[in-house]
Amino acid sequence: MDTAAPLSPTDRSTVRRGSKRARSDRADLYAVLDAGLIGHLGVQLGGAPVVLPTGYGRRGDTLYLHGSTGAATLRAAAASVPVCFTVTHLDGIVYARSAFHHSVNYRCAVVHGTARLLDDPAERLLGLEVLTEHLAPGSWSATRLPDRKELAATAVLALDLAEASVKIRTGPPGDDDRDLPAAGTPDPVWAGVLPLRTVAGEPEPCPRLPAGTPVPGRVRDRALSPSA
Repeated sequence: MDTAAPLSPTDRSTVRRGSKRARSDRADLYAVLDAGLIGHLGVQLGGAPVVLPTGYGRRGDTLYLHGSTGAATLRAAAASVPVCFTVTHLDGIVYARSAFHHSVNYRCAVVHGTARLLDDPAERLLGLEVLTEHLAPGSWSATRLPDRKELAATAVLALDLAEASVKIRTGPPGDDDRDLPAAGTPDPVWAGVLPLRTVAGEPEPCPRLPAGTPVPGRVRDRALSPSA
């Protein structure tokens, strides 16, 4: 799909609560997904909902997920049943003048659909490449690729991004007028935003690396790139 194309909300992907925070551009969906590293996959397992964190990667309008072939959640997700996948970024704590209006600034994407288990060898490798490159750019071509045994132990799922929603909150607290101080008088309660962000630390080499092995550019660049 065209990145400029709007999202096409369905009944279950239509934002109703806090609808003023909903975003309709598909580019906003891509931005939220591409900025994250961990999402949460929700499935029905044994008649009960289960939500587990997992890595992912995006190529166009397809989201790729993977895990052990023995994982019950992935087997359930691959059984042509509805699933839900979410990615959330916490950008700040919003301090208000009332407890009710305390909040958070955030970016969140919710994807609904039916996951497809990849059987085609070439498509499975593509999905794994997308996953690897999303987590650690440059690593697919720099490291050993999965062998037959590793591929047999790995399930790769594809989830279409046709049905998705995006919500974003930014800015200061939405205090009621009754809680605001009169003009020219001190405010007894501090209000504002405490920004939050994830920062990469210094690369820590594996103890089995020979002494003096330089940190490759793909790792240095990842450490220097912003997380969001």
